Amino acid sequence: MSGEATPHHSQICNAPVLTLDGPGGAGKGTISRLVAAGLGWHLLDSGALYRLTALAAERHGVALNDEDAVATIAEYLDVQFNAEGDATRVILEGEDVTRDIRLETVGNNASIIASQPRVRAALLARQRAFAREPGLVADGRDMGTVVFTEAPLKIFLTASAEERARRRHVQLQEAGVDANISSLLTEIQARDARDMGRAIAPLKPADDGVVLDTTDLDISQVVARIQQLLVEYGLVAAR
Repeated sequence: MSGEATPHHSQICNAPVLTLDGPGGAGKGTISRLVAAGLGWHLLDSGALYRLTALAAERHGVALNDEDAVATIAEYLDVQFNAEGDATRVILEGEDVTRDIRLETVGNNASIIASQPRVRAALLARQRAFAREPGLVADGRDMGTVVFTEAPLKIFLTASAEERARRRHVQLQEAGVDANISSLLTEIQARDARDMGRAIAPLKPADDGVVLDTTDLDISQVVARIQQLLVEYGLVAAR
């Protein structure tokens, strides 16, 4: 199911929204894709929107320090997130850019525009525009605390830093990339400190959210628990 957003839609609609926030390595991306695919709901990878905006700006010849122009790119971003099992295809202006947005240069450019208030404001509206029938699974760090504060079910996925480092190490090994697990742990702990300590939209569970620790759970167990919560919160019917 695609997560295409219409350019002028900036209000939260009445479609059900499930938010999945949490630190890096907690499994948000994989879990969000599986849950969205299973429900037939739309999927929002909120972090990817900054990368997509940076990539679109580059392709349209817009300077990254031209905040107004970049904000316009963000506001009218033509993007789809297509959940396909445990994978997601990212479509920008009709082109598959799934690999392109993960390039280091795109990530660096995304960091530049992420500090611009008008771009953040434009992307806030864009993120909310993904809330459409039949429902939305929103993956990020401030989905439940900032973007979809009225969502009926807000889940904060977490796991120990050690387990998240182990998972990342396995992921990199499977991709043929050498990595030191101690270094990964240090990087994860440093990122946690930055995310939790930042002044704007710090990483934290929503006050009315559900904290789900995945340290000792496999993917299927996490998905099953979320499906159970969806039933308990009345978002889907029991099967």
